[in-house]
Amino acid sequence: MGENNDWRLADFIGVKALENGVTIIGLTRGKETKISHTEKLDAGEVMFAQFTENVSAIKIEGKAEIYTKFGKITSGDL
Repeated sequence: MGENNDWRLADFIGVKALENGVTIIGLTRGKETKISHTEKLDAGEVMFAQFTENVSAIKIEGKAEIYTKFGKITSGDL
């Protein structure tokens, strides 16, 4: 996030659960990848998540729509 560490410049994603029990997992950066935070969403619930100095990856389990600056992705489709 640059020299000024301005969190407002970090990337965000939006997650809309399309079923009950969608799990959002924040993963840390560093020598070992660890779970930093976990949230559960039910159908219709929306959460916004942010990449930070500590969170380098976000894993989503279940059927959800994920909105990023690159577009919309649907998880859970086979």
